Amino acid sequence: MGAGMALTTITNALYIHAIAAPLFFIVISFNYFKKYNHLSPIKTAVLFVAFVIFVDFFVVALLINRNLEMFSNILGTWIPFILIFISTYATGRIITHKRP
Repeated sequence: MGAGMALTTITNALYIHAIAAPLFFIVISFNYFKKYNHLSPIKTAVLFVAFVIFVDFFVVALLINRNLEMFSNILGTWIPFILIFISTYATGRIITHKRP
């Protein structure tokens, strides 16, 4: 987000973030389910999005921004959280469904 805001408008950066975050997690979850697959798709999706929320809260909001204002922006936080969950879960369902 920081680089996006330096290169374009805040609105464009938020849209790019909302699109890029789930795509990034599709790649991560694809690799996870192909190599490890220790957890079910739902548990993996919860774990991945919980990690992102944890990092956003403690590192980005509290340490970097020093306020919780970012959580009031639906496009900046909540939509990417939801899309990360959906993309991870869907990837897991697709990958684990194809296995014998």
